[in-house]
Amino acid sequence: MNLNETLCAVGTLDKTAMEAAEKRWYSIAIPLHSLGRLQDAVVQIAGIKQTSDVRLDKKALVVMCADNGVVEEGVTQSGQDVTLIISENFLKEKATASIMCRTVGADIFPVDIGIAADSRLINHKIMYGTRNMAKEPAMTREETIEAIEVGIHMVEELKEKGYQIISTGEMGIGNTTTSSAITSVLLGQSPETVTGRGAGLSSAGLEKKIQTIRHAIELHRPDPDDVIDVLSKVGGLDIAGLVGVFLGGAACRVPIVIDGFISGAAALCAARMEPKTKDFMMASHLSQEPASAMVLEALGLSGCLMCDMRLGEGTGAVTLYPILDIALAVYNGMSTFEENAMETYVPLT
Repeated sequence: MNLNETLCAVGTLDKTAMEAAEKRWYSIAIPLHSLGRLQDAVVQIAGIKQTSDVRLDKKALVVMCADNGVVEEGVTQSGQDVTLIISENFLKEKATASIMCRTVGADIFPVDIGIAADSRLINHKIMYGTRNMAKEPAMTREETIEAIEVGIHMVEELKEKGYQIISTGEMGIGNTTTSSAITSVLLGQSPETVTGRGAGLSSAGLEKKIQTIRHAIELHRPDPDDVIDVLSKVGGLDIAGLVGVFLGGAACRVPIVIDGFISGAAALCAARMEPKTKDFMMASHLSQEPASAMVLEALGLSGCLMCDMRLGEGTGAVTLYPILDIALAVYNGMSTFEENAMETYVPLT
């Protein structure tokens, strides 16, 4: 599907399937809603998949990898070459996210959507890194749409291969700068409010980063009512690709797990383009980046985990998988009140 077809294909949660999943939870021999958000997650997935027979046997992590021209402005601690190094480590199971995927039984799909060098990743390269947003728009509108459609197509391909849930990750030096700029525009917040230290900037480095974001926004004046305009002027290829993953998940009825701040900024973009996509998102954790909570609040979501993580790569999203496995083990395997010859719990009034 192209972008317009995808936006038109986004539906709503299946209330009948959700009611059936809730009925199953109420029938098993535990106090009502005693597993809290674990139960809510299963009910949501039932609504997404239009069945109360919820299974997550095949899990994936899609990592969008790209470089950002704004690194020229000295807004990062690391050089641009790190993007390629870490991205190729995903293939060797030497990166944090790939090690975690192996541990929790998920498959990782690293995508070169815009690394500033040739790589051995899944090749959907739009360009060799974005332009420097402090001097010119990061991308053209056409390049931005092409990047979004990469994410949509990744979801379509993975669904065809039988994957039942997808987590979002990214790798790209400088992408906390781009995600902070996007968030500043979409939430109407000052760059100071939404910008953090990223991978470990000094106070002077943080100030440089804030000033660069402010300058780029003032220079290009992105339209907060036009997400593609915002992405193209102050965004990144990795974020645009993740926007497509969220839109594609909603259109293909595949639950998509938000990782941290950068992934959350992409989710916010997708929700602004089509509000119904929020129902197909699951928030994994609350990142330590300062705007992470603001983004989740804007989406009406809250993270299940509080681990003070801020690595990116999809590490927080993948951490949610064993929690969902536990929830489904109880949901599918627990005996009922009837089977135990117990009196059924009923809500107290």
